[in-house]
Amino acid sequence: MRRTLALTTAAAVLAGLGATAYATTPAAEGAQDGRRPLADLRILLSNDDSMRAAKASNSDGLGLYELRRAMCAAGADVVVMAPWQVQSGKGTAVTNGGALTAQRRTALPAGYEGDCAGAPSGGAVFGVCLAEGGCAPDSPSATPADTVKLALRGGLAAKVGWKGAPDLVLTGINSGPNVAASVNDSGTVGAAVAAIDQEVPAIAFSSSGDESQLHFPRENYRAHAEFGARFVAGLRERGLLTSAFALKVDYPDVSAGQRAKAPVWTRVGAGAVAYHAYEQRGSGDTFDIALGLCEGGRSTGECVEHRADADSTWLLGEGHVTVAPITWDRTYGTPVDARRELKAVQRYVEREAPRS
Repeated sequence: MRRTLALTTAAAVLAGLGATAYATTPAAEGAQDGRRPLADLRILLSNDDSMRAAKASNSDGLGLYELRRAMCAAGADVVVMAPWQVQSGKGTAVTNGGALTAQRRTALPAGYEGDCAGAPSGGAVFGVCLAEGGCAPDSPSATPADTVKLALRGGLAAKVGWKGAPDLVLTGINSGPNVAASVNDSGTVGAAVAAIDQEVPAIAFSSSGDESQLHFPRENYRAHAEFGARFVAGLRERGLLTSAFALKVDYPDVSAGQRAKAPVWTRVGAGAVAYHAYEQRGSGDTFDIALGLCEGGRSTGECVEHRADADSTWLLGEGHVTVAPITWDRTYGTPVDARRELKAVQRYVEREAPRS
């Protein structure tokens, strides 16, 4: 079954309308008893939802601050370079001319101000816009891939004095899942791909909304962020932070009090959960952009899913945390590099990764 929505409604469904700040509580396992499993790990954090965290439905960056909080609580040194405006759906797009400004945010969302106060870089947060000299409220934004490339190619050195690349790039937490065909459009995933293209390990995090998919509860972001800190700690402990491929980690809706089921190693689904549709206005030259949503049995066209290990099936249908490997190389039939690392990460996800 398929249905379409006007773009304004589509934006609400896929990207939400904003974010609300909340008071913090201890984040990763180990924070309460003094253990800091991510101590001395330098993390660059970006997203495609912006660094604003200002709107009511929690879609413009609240997940980024929850992830920042959890990683700092586990001992990491975190710096944020994120888009100035919401950039959902930008994929791996980059800007080919003009100038970028990385402007530090001094007034952080309420409740998140002191999360990284003890970190060497102080948890610096930068928004990146397409402008010279400064970013105004209506300045156009850098893309997610722009922010990662800027950070790795001189931005981090210039703004916080980091020498060399960070140990890890994290993107998200996105407002809404990035599964199935939408993965190709995802700026969250695109930013992670930009990192592994520069040989820096990367993980892209995305969380489901509530039943309406119009609101993205803080509870989902927080549960995902705390899982994420433990997940990263486990990878680090086992020497499995690799730039041979990125990981895509999607988290189910737990806002009604249910628990996320165990992590599952998946493939990106071949079908669609949502897709772009184009509706002609009368007989003229103009087409309205709409969002197509697959519902029910998803039995026709873009909605068909035939992969038993599809990320969308295990996330949305079964309520599991889903993990899938992502690579920058789109050449069909390319032999799998780092096969041993891939198998080791798969084994970790299936047997040893944290449970919620």
